[in-house]
Amino acid sequence: MRTIRLTPHSEELLQMQLTRGPYRSPEEVIERALETLAQKESTPFHPGSAAKSPAEAVADILELRKGAKLGGLKIKDLIHEGHKY
Repeated sequence: MRTIRLTPHSEELLQMQLTRGPYRSPEEVIERALETLAQKESTPFHPGSAAKSPAEAVADILELRKGAKLGGLKIKDLIHEGHKY
């Protein structure tokens, strides 16, 4: 086992997790943090996926919705029909 020295900021973060989270020990917090880091680093990066502006993302969603259908009916038409009632 290795001894780790925490900065005051890291100690504060650790205490917050122990107080708010489901963790019972500092070791559980550290283990979960390391698991999260490993998962994040192993997830492939898709260029451009996070680089869109909100306006670009909305434009993409609207474009995708144009052809979206449910049971042969356009979702746009179903929504419009629902507003009648």
